[in-house]
Amino acid sequence: MTPLFDVKVLDFSKFLPGPYCTWLLGDLGAEIVRIEHPRELAKQAKVFGWDSQSPREVRLRKGRDVFARNKKSLLIDPGHEASKPVIEALIRWADVLVEDYRPGVMESMGWGYEAVKKLNPRLIYASVTLCGQTGPYRNKPGHDPIALAIAGALSRIGEDPEAPSFPGVPVADLLTGSNAVIGILAALHARNATDRGQHVDIAMSDASVALIGTLVARNADLTRLPQRGARRADSGLWKCADGKWLCTTDMEPAYWARFCKVIGREDFIALQLDAGKRGEIATAIAAIMATKTRDQWCEILETAQTQYMPVLDVHEAAADPHNKVRDMMPTYATEDGDEVLHIGSPIKLSETPASVRTLGRTPGADTEEVLRMLGIDGDALKASGALG
Repeated sequence: MTPLFDVKVLDFSKFLPGPYCTWLLGDLGAEIVRIEHPRELAKQAKVFGWDSQSPREVRLRKGRDVFARNKKSLLIDPGHEASKPVIEALIRWADVLVEDYRPGVMESMGWGYEAVKKLNPRLIYASVTLCGQTGPYRNKPGHDPIALAIAGALSRIGEDPEAPSFPGVPVADLLTGSNAVIGILAALHARNATDRGQHVDIAMSDASVALIGTLVARNADLTRLPQRGARRADSGLWKCADGKWLCTTDMEPAYWARFCKVIGREDFIALQLDAGKRGEIATAIAAIMATKTRDQWCEILETAQTQYMPVLDVHEAAADPHNKVRDMMPTYATEDGDEVLHIGSPIKLSETPASVRTLGRTPGADTEEVLRMLGIDGDALKASGALG
């Protein structure tokens, strides 16, 4: 049994935070029907050049799409008049609705929270947006870096004291998707007591504010924060003799002492918290680390039991034994027999573990099944043009 075996989700989401949220819910067992808007799909295909792909290439791409797994695909225009009975039936069927349109768009299609609540008062309605449902930025368009910029987090990313940089991975997107899951599960729990649903308002900008939590907690004057890149001397990224990189985080005194001894600089032990010596120490360590390959340093530091890890490239991470044992880099076979690499669930439960039941489906692959489940005539709907 999966933990969310009895939870039904209607998924209107398109961009990474929303699909990541429903991906986590799906892995935990929720039954998900994903609304695939023909117009949105055509726009996406044009942006990424997918409109020239063969049917097999489309199936392979969807099979690789981590964020589409464990979801049924219903190809339908939710704003089309003929679609209304289908969407209404799905709203009554669902426990949770997830959407990531800008504020007002769902209302314009007739599916805003107040309207939907009348159809299903127990529905948990989760809106995942850049800046939330309230505030002066509520209608602002943008993606991950914009959220980080609003939150003040982008100003702290990177080592260059002269300029911030993009993080290189979708930090705000995934943090927001995780917050959406927490909000949905909290609302489901509350529903057990109240028998009422509620609106879960999740903003990428809000999620990103959490990233500056330690700065707020440790600095009374936020106008006088340490310079970007002015990190401690006991942590660093070091380029080795073979051009590969190593990461160390020996902040605890005992680990710092071990590290200093193994690199032959015991004189640095007493200077761990000397801010005036950070630059000098970092330069010296960088020169030392450049004398051996990454693998040689890993062997030395493992023997010394310091805090280190090689900075793995993505292909190295996919093959890493720890990630394999933790089932974080599983492979699956598509319906055509192609092998695809996926990302495992980061949530490990001993009694009701997450599971992958289906890979990503091509748009509309489950339309007939979903319509049959709802008792709706698919032929009449198709004739109306609502199915694209």
